[in-house]
Order: sequence, then C-alpha cells, then structure tokens
Amino acid sequence: MIYDYEDINGEPHELKVKNINPYLTGGKDIFIESRGKPIHKYPELFKGSQPTDGGFLILSELEKNRLFEHDTGSSKWIRPFWGADEFLYNRKRFCLWLKNIQPFELKNSKEILERVQKVRESRLKSPTQSVRDFANFPTLFTQDRQPSSTYLAIPEVSSENRIYIPIGFLNPDIICSNKLQIIPNASLFMFGILESLMHMIWTKYVCGRLESRLSYSPQVYNNFPWPENPTEKQKETVEASAQAVLDARAMFPGTSLADLYDPNTMPPVLVKAHQALDKAVDLCYRPQPFINETKRIEFLFELYDRYTSGMFVKEKKKRI
Repeated sequence: MIYDYEDINGEPHELKVKNINPYLTGGKDIFIESRGKPIHKYPELFKGSQPTDGGFLILSELEKNRLFEHDTGSSKWIRPFWGADEFLYNRKRFCLWLKNIQPFELKNSKEILERVQKVRESRLKSPTQSVRDFANFPTLFTQDRQPSSTYLAIPEVSSENRIYIPIGFLNPDIICSNKLQIIPNASLFMFGILESLMHMIWTKYVCGRLESRLSYSPQVYNNFPWPENPTEKQKETVEASAQAVLDARAMFPGTSLADLYDPNTMPPVLVKAHQALDKAVDLCYRPQPFINETKRIEFLFELYDRYTSGMFVKEKKKRI
C-alpha cells in the first residue's frame, strides 16, 4: 500500500496497490532512461552557451557601464547574459559577444582586447585539453549554442515550493548561459504543455534534485509523454490559454518571475490563467479529470510505458 499526500492540510489517504514502482507510485516497475533524443516529435532541448573564459567575457552592470564610458563603440558587442538567476530574479549580467568582430575593431578597443588576452591566458592554464585548444579562439565562447531566433528557456534549477517552474520565451539578443535549458523554434502550444500542471507533476517525480530544489535536465524533457493526438480545436484552446498566461504575467511589468510564481505572492489573475491552461492540457490527454496527483502521475507512467515499448516506438521513429 502507499499513501497519497496530495492534501497536505488533511490526513494521508491509504491506497491498496499490487505493486509500488521505483517512483513510489502504484503500477508496474518503470525506469526512466537517459536518452540523447526525445521520444516525441518536438524540437530538442539542450543547455545554453558556456564561455569557459576565466570570467573575462562576462560583465556586471557596473563593468558594462565603465567599459562603455571608455569605449562607446563597445556597445555593439555587449549582450545581456542570462542564467537561471537573471531569468528568474530580473538580475542584470552581460557578456562580450564577439562573433564576427573584425581584427581592426578589436585593435581599436583597448579594454576589450585586454579582456580577450586574459581569456586566452586563462584557457591555456586549464587542465582540460579541449579548453586549452580553445585558447586559439579567445573571442568565442567554448560552447556556442545560441539560437538565431526566439527560443523557450527553462531554468536548470528551480524552487520545489513553486507549483509551476517559470518558463518563458526569450529573444536571440539575450545570450543564455548553460544554467538555462533551451528549446529553439518552440511553439505557443509547446509552451502551454510544458508550463502545465501535467508537465510539472512529471518533472517533480523524475527530475534530479539540487538539495531539495528541482533540477531540470534533457532526461525530463526527452522522456515526457506528450498528448498523443490532440485535435486542432484542443491545440487552439491550449494556445489561447498559454497566451492568457503570458498576458497575465505582462500585467505586472518589472515583477520577477520568482515573485510571480511564489505561492504566497502569485497574482490571482495568473493563478486563474494557469488553472484554465491546466484544464485545456488535461483535455488533450483524456476527457476525464484527474482527481489527484497520484492518479495523474500513474497515468503519465502508463503512457510513457506505452510510448516506449513495442511497435509504437518503431512507428514513431519511422515518422521522425
């Protein structure tokens, strides 16, 4: 038997089950595999870019302002640089994004050139051969995964106290660090599914943990069982509800996502928008409502098992 702690203000509910799987829910034994590719047809998720620069390509707001004072032309090469903290808490950080900089432009900017030289020196001291090799390219990040169009960002680590992990669209001028997981070419429908309670419950059960915080990874995303065949009307309803969530956030300009998604300060209009989105997403899976968290995750595990076994997977691979 297992206990359902869905209602934290009430008493535990005893449930009799034939088997308890490794995720402490009823049902057959299921193990979520580490996958390099998604089991679904949606775009891949991966980490943002990594500078490995000794800190010399990264600028605080004060450093950015000082650099601009000495070299007004440097603004051409300065971009917002966001990790999870900047994304969630509206903190400001910047980077030198020097792709395609001309040699004469680099020579004409004494401070940028000095920083580039320090990047080179820092990489040469690295114990990692690949980083030392990248000393030959001191103007570039060692790992450049920056999308060229709008992309969806998911913080790698998020508080376990939030009902929803804040997810959002970013424009390509914002350089994302490896502390954000990103999905280029993500649609509004994808945002709606990933920002729903259905996806949040899945994440809660299968993600890793940093202390008690949720650690989102490609394993969570790659194994997530999306709705199998939502109708066009269902998709449109999800998209409309997803846009309503974004519109509700926009009603509070300047407020951080961390404050918007704190259970104690989450605005009622945003709560209601999420509830409508949850309902729209649930209906993409089945017409019957889910009575509690346990039933929801048991359903997702059953769907995952079906998606990853037998002819279903073979047929899916053919389509992809």
